[in-house]
Amino acid sequence: MAKVTRPERGAGLFGEPEPEAKPAAWRANIDGGSRGNPGPAAYGVVIRDPRGQVVARLKKYIGRSTNNVAEYYGLIAALDYAESHQVRALDVESDSELLVKQMRGQYKVKSEELKPLFERAKKMSQTLESFRIEHVYREQNREADALVNQALDETSRPGAAASNAAKLPPKDSSMRFFARYKDGALHPEDALNLPEGTDVEVIIRLRK
Repeated sequence: MAKVTRPERGAGLFGEPEPEAKPAAWRANIDGGSRGNPGPAAYGVVIRDPRGQVVARLKKYIGRSTNNVAEYYGLIAALDYAESHQVRALDVESDSELLVKQMRGQYKVKSEELKPLFERAKKMSQTLESFRIEHVYREQNREADALVNQALDETSRPGAAASNAAKLPPKDSSMRFFARYKDGALHPEDALNLPEGTDVEVIIRLRK
């Protein structure tokens, strides 16, 4: 009787290696908004695990900015969550057609204000094994939109200014932020929320 040779475990029918299973994707619904455009701005993010369970709701007031900037901050927050929680595959849903098409390479990023945010988001997305971004209608993004409005409402309520001021670093302390040099001035990538007239010391370290 002829001996039957069975394929090794992990091999296909004809002995070739079986393709590695793709990691299960997490999902992030992101939104950003500004009251005034530019005006008070915030982002909201809802993170779901591969089973569809909500595992995080992120929201943050980012200061005076535009809708598009706030949208990018929401995307970066989702990518930062993925990085810090070892998420290997992420599907993002956004109701910003501009952001989605820029991240897909269908639109060029012409705004100097958006370029550093786009470059940062693109670099972060490339560290994932799988990254997809899709456009959805606003009604499909209600949870993220509600978080944006919560963050803005919390900032505009009486006493919020004093509360924000309490979170500022004390005198003679330090804080780290990234900025881009343009038109003779440094433009921070993140909103610093410092009071007008605050004196700061800047030490320049160039990033590659």
